[in-house]
Amino acid sequence: MHLQDLTRKLLRLCKMESLIKIISLGAGVQSTTLALLAHHRVIDPPDYAVFADTGWEPKAVYKHLEWLECYLNFPVVRVDAGNLKERLLADPKFAPVPFFTANGGMGKRQCTNDFKIRPIQKFCKPHSSKGNPVILQLGISTDEWVRMKPSRVKYIENTWPLIDELDMSRNDCMDWLGKKGYKVPPKSSCLGCPYHNDELWRWIKNNYPEEFEETCQVDDAIRNTVGYKQEQYMHRSLKPLRDVDLRTMEEMGQLNFLDECEGMCGV
Repeated sequence: MHLQDLTRKLLRLCKMESLIKIISLGAGVQSTTLALLAHHRVIDPPDYAVFADTGWEPKAVYKHLEWLECYLNFPVVRVDAGNLKERLLADPKFAPVPFFTANGGMGKRQCTNDFKIRPIQKFCKPHSSKGNPVILQLGISTDEWVRMKPSRVKYIENTWPLIDELDMSRNDCMDWLGKKGYKVPPKSSCLGCPYHNDELWRWIKNNYPEEFEETCQVDDAIRNTVGYKQEQYMHRSLKPLRDVDLRTMEEMGQLNFLDECEGMCGV
């Protein structure tokens, strides 16, 4: 590296040391690992960790978040843009979630921007100054590098310590948590997210039946949203969520090929 390049890099590092650092805390595996790495000073601790609360996470996530709030040696702040589920139920014209439609398409996805990104941006803005953006540390691991995107606003600079500093995958995060004696966090996502696969829907139904029933009620309510010509569904099968068969192959009495194969196929 040329001396001028090295000097510029050192000046940038010195400047970043003086900037406000904020962890975007989703309370899932990667962002929890990032926060705990900072707690143990494997990486520099942030000034804040910020959780954008949609009001519609599983109870297990909120329980985990409460533990983080008490355990971490830096402040955890919750921000929000209101309760997503309550808005869906109260306003028939409110449709920011990309639910599946009867014609095989999906609605417009605005929920992430409106309920996750913007509340964090709103928190960050007062902590920046002209020419000195907030350093936002995102819990994206090496197996999710395609999610690395620059900030949409000038007062925030996105960084990815799990990739740039530690070269950690999601499995590396879980291994590190296990070695430190920490439990793997629950899946962090809205209960009614249409991107759930059947395994996650089944997990919610089996472990949190009351929350699953509440989610089914929301699914019933969104069927005919004002402004949509097509009926909406949470599940990609275009069936009411409560009617979807979420049993495993074994539960349906079918053999699981991977478990039962006797090696007779010659491959």
